[in-house]
Amino acid sequence: MALALLGALLIGTSLGLMGSGGSILTVPVLIYLLGQDEKIAIAGSLWVVGTIALVSGLRGAWLRQVDWSNVVWFGLPGMLGTYLGAMLGGRVASSAQLLTFVGVLTLAGIWMLRRPGLPAGRVARAPARIVVDGLVVGTLTGFVGVGGGFLIVPALVLMGGLTMQRAVGSSLVIIAMNSFTGFLKYRHVLAERDLHLDWAVLATLAGVGVVGSLAGGILGRRLDQRRLRRAFAVLLLATAAAMGATTIHGLVRSHESGSGAVPNHH
Repeated sequence: MALALLGALLIGTSLGLMGSGGSILTVPVLIYLLGQDEKIAIAGSLWVVGTIALVSGLRGAWLRQVDWSNVVWFGLPGMLGTYLGAMLGGRVASSAQLLTFVGVLTLAGIWMLRRPGLPAGRVARAPARIVVDGLVVGTLTGFVGVGGGFLIVPALVLMGGLTMQRAVGSSLVIIAMNSFTGFLKYRHVLAERDLHLDWAVLATLAGVGVVGSLAGGILGRRLDQRRLRRAFAVLLLATAAAMGATTIHGLVRSHESGSGAVPNHH
């Protein structure tokens, strides 16, 4: 549990610092450190991430770091996409979700390593592209249980015309909207499979994550964002490699045991 709490602190701190990144570690923490079923972990991740993002987003709103028009343009299509993604996630094998998750982790890591500095000034808004991006990110959120901040923040800067600070604040509100929408849909998925959430664990992780996010928000102006992003990208890529190897190994073993267990009807 100690490693899981450390992971929750890292998740929250990353969200507070960069408005992205940390939430993508919640699923691995719940599956590999706490031994939860994949469907339960995805649902629990959505609640934990939503709670942390909501508290941090409210802090950003209090400090006037949230652009509500962009939240509407991005967040409402994102909520629809999240609902559809959660619906799809409930109908496919957990291995398919995990492999998709590994792909998202890998892309996030590469993106954070290679992404150039985002412009600090305002650029022309592109509402139509924001809507499409919101729908795509929302679908990913619902399907694999990630917040999607690593896609939301640059989209808000490049297509929404926001400064980095306001993009981070707005991203947190959008992540909360998407995550809670996906979580509500996933409750039905769990009920159909007679699976149950461990609320004590989720509340503990969310509480530690909130402390980390508030600390991250305070530290954000003092630390080198570029170095932070690179270090976190390496962590994401290492996690993706470990998860990918574990998932593929499990699939191979399942296939082999299934092949060897064919009943003899003669």
